[in-house]
Amino acid sequence: MTESFDLLIRGGIAATPNGIAPADVGVKNGKIAAVGSFASAKAREVFEAQGLHVLPGVIDTQVHFREPGNEHKEDLESGSRAAVLGGVTAVFEMPNTHPPTTSRAAIEDKLARARHRMHCDYAFYAGATPANIAELKTLERLPGVCGVKAFLGSSTGTLLLNKNDDILAALKSGTRRMAVHSEDEDRLVARKHLAVKGDPRSHPVWRDAEAARASTERVIRLAREAGRRLHVLHVTTAEELPLLADAHDFVTVETTPQHLTLTAPECYERLGTYAQMNPPIRTAEHREALWKAVADGLIDVIGSDHAPHTREEKNKTYPDTPSGMPGVQTLATILLDHVNAERLSLERFVDLTSAGAARIFGIAGKGRIALGYDADFTIVDLKKKRKIENSWIASKCGWTPFDGLTTTGWPVATILRGKAVMRDHALTQSGQGEAIRFTETLKRE
Repeated sequence: MTESFDLLIRGGIAATPNGIAPADVGVKNGKIAAVGSFASAKAREVFEAQGLHVLPGVIDTQVHFREPGNEHKEDLESGSRAAVLGGVTAVFEMPNTHPPTTSRAAIEDKLARARHRMHCDYAFYAGATPANIAELKTLERLPGVCGVKAFLGSSTGTLLLNKNDDILAALKSGTRRMAVHSEDEDRLVARKHLAVKGDPRSHPVWRDAEAARASTERVIRLAREAGRRLHVLHVTTAEELPLLADAHDFVTVETTPQHLTLTAPECYERLGTYAQMNPPIRTAEHREALWKAVADGLIDVIGSDHAPHTREEKNKTYPDTPSGMPGVQTLATILLDHVNAERLSLERFVDLTSAGAARIFGIAGKGRIALGYDADFTIVDLKKKRKIENSWIASKCGWTPFDGLTTTGWPVATILRGKAVMRDHALTQSGQGEAIRFTETLKRE
């Protein structure tokens, strides 16, 4: 009997749970229906993938798409366009919008805005504040919600949860893994005078390694007391890593491409405030410690922390400049360049950008090329060389800290539930995104 598929990805090298090897992938009704060799199969559409690697769809678990309230920087449409152009099939969007995503109404509003506008799949974080702690256990279980996010140090936006009693109460209000931005607010306030006017090189002096270490030590202790799973976002320091290793049975760890690629003071001297983000880009010793943590399996996931600002905002005088940089569109190629430089294996790339996210957040039906899973694929040409340029950036901000960098390894197609939404760096189908489902909150009929 001849196999028949809606889509057949033929002749590629597929990254499956069985290894990375030549395999065809058949898709029916948006799901993976078969993996193997199907030379005689029929399909409504065939994607010829000779010479290409077929990877599980990249999931970026930390983006700031700025809608509502700051659509001049980004919105859900433009941010998700950047995502699929960069090979990303799903995103977790952060709550520090205006108004912040701290209520059922705000979450439902974001879901309504996303419908038929976002080009990749999506989930939204509920933001924790001292005022909504009692509601967090309800908010985290709403459809389309990936969990609760707490800012323990002030960053971009108005969300802040920095008192021990409030952090502990938030940790006790709910059961899903809670994500935190970990910097110590009291230390940031006490050291603000060290931010030298006009000199962004002082950014990691003001927001120093101890601000991160002390905060991470505290939140791990409180999470252990509360019996709550924890996810520490954008870890940047060598000093945090032993603490995280000691708590790795219930704490998961994220870092970013920029913290694995850029170093201080060079990035500030070259890019000025365009290298400013929170927590900061730090010296090479911290970067090398992060790479060691990647190699040791301590880093569970890599997210872009895509946080765009306009040139006008970034061109102000430091420290009166916003922290953050775009990254969702460059996440895959930056990491694939590290794969080609042998700092990262392709298997580890898959773990950090899809399987890891699915595992630690309990994403339903995503994160691997396996029967019954969503037919989400990031198809890459590992040999393709291309220069990253500001003109290519789809984000409304129109710039990237990696402008001018030539990378080896590029996504050439983004396939979302069996539909090609990007081919050869161009959007091919729009508005195909849907809300991500999670195993802990699946609605059972």
